[in-house]
Amino acid sequence: MIVILTKDVKGTGKAGEVVKVSDGYARNMLIPRGLAKAATEGNVKNLEKQKQIMAEKQAADKAAAEIQAGKINDCTVEIVTKGGENGRLFGSITSKDIAEALKEQQGISVDKKKIVLDSPIKETGETTVKVKVYPEVTADLKVKVTV
Repeated sequence: MIVILTKDVKGTGKAGEVVKVSDGYARNMLIPRGLAKAATEGNVKNLEKQKQIMAEKQAADKAAAEIQAGKINDCTVEIVTKGGENGRLFGSITSKDIAEALKEQQGISVDKKKIVLDSPIKETGETTVKVKVYPEVTADLKVKVTV
């Protein structure tokens, strides 16, 4: 029997896939539990339409992310903090601090988890930080730390 999976099923496939399974497995396990539905002509057409809508939505989201990445590439964020001699800071600048400064100074809201720091910034000066705006779109943000 050919079915359309509505949820991921281990060993069978992922949600949205059209797979061939045994009749008993489909009738007794997948369909009653809501994990799959029969691959009728109408259901297959509906699935294709949903995939097309999702692809268009992802393309629009990616385009918006590229615009935001362009804005982030053009800006520099300045963070003023306490520091000691030789340009060392008393604390460190984390991704949370950078996200807050970016929102305050440029009006661009970015989740702190999307800011990629190998290690917290512990010295004054200018540093370039990667920001993952979308899965395939990254931006470089300049962070200037002063005392």
